[in-house]
Amino acid sequence: MDEIESEPKGSAGSGGTTSTRKSKRRWQVGLGAAVTVGTIWYAARGIPFDSVLEAIRGANFWTLLFLSAPFYVWSNFVRALRWRHLIKPVAEMERPMLYRATAVGFMVNNLLPLRVGELARSWMLHREGNVSLPAVIGTVALERMLDAVTVLCLALGSLALVEQQSDLGGILQRGSMLLLPAALVPIGIIIVMRVAPEFVIKTSRWILRPIPEHLQERVESILRGFILGLAAISGGRHLFWIALHSLVLWLVTATAPFLLGFWAFGVEMGSFWESLLSSWVLLGAVGVAVALPSAPGFIGPYQLAFKAVLVRFGIDPATAFAMGIVVWFIFWLSMTLQGAVALRYSRVRLSELLRSRE
Repeated sequence: MDEIESEPKGSAGSGGTTSTRKSKRRWQVGLGAAVTVGTIWYAARGIPFDSVLEAIRGANFWTLLFLSAPFYVWSNFVRALRWRHLIKPVAEMERPMLYRATAVGFMVNNLLPLRVGELARSWMLHREGNVSLPAVIGTVALERMLDAVTVLCLALGSLALVEQQSDLGGILQRGSMLLLPAALVPIGIIIVMRVAPEFVIKTSRWILRPIPEHLQERVESILRGFILGLAAISGGRHLFWIALHSLVLWLVTATAPFLLGFWAFGVEMGSFWESLLSSWVLLGAVGVAVALPSAPGFIGPYQLAFKAVLVRFGIDPATAFAMGIVVWFIFWLSMTLQGAVALRYSRVRLSELLRSRE
């Protein structure tokens, strides 16, 4: 990896590569902006703006902010604890370092498009912890896949238990079932890479035969580092703690702000058990929605998920849309400020973090 980083910037073909990369990035940013604008329009259509403002004014905003913010801090702490077990086979990392990288990653996701925060936090940990970047990215990829499967299973399980209203169950179940393979396929690939690494290496050599040998060697080096980052799925106590932290993360820290949102907006979902199940269905929908390319901070798909689920539960569209705006804003504010503070106490400057996208 160091060899790649030290490659002269003026090497042959770098201009064309840079131009291609910029063109691709512009295309991706344009796609994300289009998705954001389209989802906001679709979610807001037919809803009087005055009704949305009235619902926002009627919510207990400050109470919701002060009660939700600690859960967002706790969620980053739990993610850091889980990441420590994911990366343990690669290197022993300090909890504060992992927490800072996690918080900064969310901040970058909230400020820049295309979820580059995942790469930014990997680079930050690589820089501060002096650990292989491909190996760190391998642990992040594994973490993302675990989260995707957990959220989808949580939504499907909740739909199986919650009282069916209208065609809510059928719509969300079909959507989740279609997306479940999209999450399971990468998990299968990761398992193959972990169980049969040499087979993966040999296959990559065969695929990369047309390119120069020195580039093949670099790709193989990166791939081996990535595979090293998947060592946590070998089993043992690390796997137990990874599973436990994932359950705490999604069943508690990610769910609480939604339950608080129901309370702040005076939304009645029935008993506490029914509210809990409804929040898990909503969480699954939001998890699926934010996987779409969008503008920084997942704005647009986030609000669309709130409206799509809550309206099916009988909630007024203006209230559902307003709740999606307020809950999203508190999430965005809490995570962004948390990342800014974490970056202030790290050894990485913002300018370096922004350049790391390259």
